[in-house]
Amino acid sequence: MSTLRKKIGEAVRSGCLLEESEENIAVLLAGTSDLSAEEAVAELVDQGCWKELNDRFYRTLSFGTGGMRGRTIGRVVTTAERGSRGVSERPEIPCHGTATMNFYNLNRAIRGFISYLKENLKKSGQSRRPVFVLAHDTRHFSAEFARYCGKVCSELGCDAHLFEGPRSTPELSFALRQLGADGGVVLTASHNPAQDNGFKAYYNDGGQVVDPHATGIMERVNCLVSDHYEPLHESERGTVYYLGKEMDEQYMRRLKKNLLAPELLEGRPAKVVYTNLHGTGGWIVVPMLKNLGFEVVTVAEQDSQDGAFPTVDSPNPENAAALGMAIDLAERIDADAVIGTDPDCDRMGVAVRNGSGDLQLLSGNQIGTLLAWYRIKTYCEKGIITESNRSRATLIKTFVTTDLQSAVARHHGIGVVNTLTGFKYIGEKLRKYEEALPAEKRANYRALEEETTRALRLEYSKFFVFGGEESYGYLGSDFVRDKDGNGSVVMFAELAAFAMKEGKCVTDLLDGLYRQFGFYHELNTHIVLEGAEGAVKIAGLARSYSTHPPSSIDGAEVVEVRDFSQQEIFDEEGDLIPKTGMMMIALADGRRLAIRPSGTEPKIKFYLFGSGDPDPVDLASSKLEVMEGVERLWQALQSDARHRMASLDSQVGETG
Repeated sequence: MSTLRKKIGEAVRSGCLLEESEENIAVLLAGTSDLSAEEAVAELVDQGCWKELNDRFYRTLSFGTGGMRGRTIGRVVTTAERGSRGVSERPEIPCHGTATMNFYNLNRAIRGFISYLKENLKKSGQSRRPVFVLAHDTRHFSAEFARYCGKVCSELGCDAHLFEGPRSTPELSFALRQLGADGGVVLTASHNPAQDNGFKAYYNDGGQVVDPHATGIMERVNCLVSDHYEPLHESERGTVYYLGKEMDEQYMRRLKKNLLAPELLEGRPAKVVYTNLHGTGGWIVVPMLKNLGFEVVTVAEQDSQDGAFPTVDSPNPENAAALGMAIDLAERIDADAVIGTDPDCDRMGVAVRNGSGDLQLLSGNQIGTLLAWYRIKTYCEKGIITESNRSRATLIKTFVTTDLQSAVARHHGIGVVNTLTGFKYIGEKLRKYEEALPAEKRANYRALEEETTRALRLEYSKFFVFGGEESYGYLGSDFVRDKDGNGSVVMFAELAAFAMKEGKCVTDLLDGLYRQFGFYHELNTHIVLEGAEGAVKIAGLARSYSTHPPSSIDGAEVVEVRDFSQQEIFDEEGDLIPKTGMMMIALADGRRLAIRPSGTEPKIKFYLFGSGDPDPVDLASSKLEVMEGVERLWQALQSDARHRMASLDSQVGETG
């Protein structure tokens, strides 16, 4: 060990290894019970894989907008991690590191979560065991991670309900609420590349953890530097229960409540191609669509629940290429639409036939706007939302989601609330609205039917009509407290049936909104900067925008800058927005943009917005003009970003 430490010290002195990496290597090797960790580090040191070591050890994992995520498979796979597996196979052991997703970090995360829940129960005067619900998707190591969490829960005196096989993230949220559990975990990295996995934590309301709980959990996690713990005596341990078809059936029954006009689907059969992109969606989506009367054809090559996601570069329905095989199949069999969900089935992407008969991909902003418009319109037409209760109806969206949704909602007299990116903030609002009900009215809230809870919210609190993110995440009810790909499929099926009833394409409905409110166009893009070096560049670039925001972009004067990391910003309900590294910039010509580092991926993200006038004489020309303006904005931003990064590099060179 002394020889290894000497080599690591020499690498730090020569500038090959970060001091933080040296410190974190020492912490891991002193705290892990896995003997292969030292073998893996020694092999990387002997081979001079300093970049790999920096990427694995430059930091410790922390909770972002999606919880804790990191690589489970290194760019360099050591012999100790490979084990008996072949080069093309998944390694036997997840990659060792403090910045990677492995059993060491998983142990700390679940133990910190358990500690926090136990303390909270004690503070509230409850002496019972904490209850967890655990789910996992199809990713590498997800099943092993979930079983390990169940084992730790049991040995530390918690009961755990563990899904018997891969299940979607929204079903975890639903099951947590149904079972009255104290916390939940889903092992997933959502739509990230195959080498990643994550630990997504949920609180007792079924929503992702937010402050003060997120900070409280992390304080406990950060106190743990070893994966060693003493299991309780057998008599004090908890029990691991298994969840299966019964919970699936409860969830599916509730999902049907997303339908506002179920009669629309009667006698309107449609042929749909569906792909779960090797993920969990097939458990619910396929039987649900068939139950609703659709002819469903799946992409056979993508039906396999395979964490390598072998048929796609990225299992993300936001990327057109991910739905390529489904679109090709739909063309061959003349299907009416294509639907795809990501591995943990919280996101949904679609392609629909347009007026020319071609399959057209819709953006997340377009899908969300159509669903929001249809649901608001239908609630009003059915007399559920009326003049007397309209002020209590609310649409929730993120700051970086299209302003067209705001225009639609306000046209109908519906309130709009903007939140930070991360569906946990929408879930936090739903918790607020539930807790605003009189105590006697919400005593058995979770057992009540949707119609009853809706009436309660419209009378006493706020009624959530729809929520969404531009990144293909939507929610139309509050019995789930996270974006729901399964529920989104149900809502989209009803929207498509409505279009058929009207003798229109779904794209015709969208053009109708553009003519009424103006053409809105968004471009969501990013710069990828991976590893330890990339993290430094992302932080530096974000800091540069904060300290030196542009005064003009693409010839347009900057008229407003909102720096969410520095300013006190309140939402439409007067709630203080948590500080975060996001900038929002408005230009004099009406265009605007947002810049923020991703909380879950090695990217700095750019969100660009443009819009045209309502009732355009020529919609096609209006679309072209707005899209060209947004594209010019992106070209200008790329040039500016390159200049800023070059400046940062020169500063590093001068100080180095």
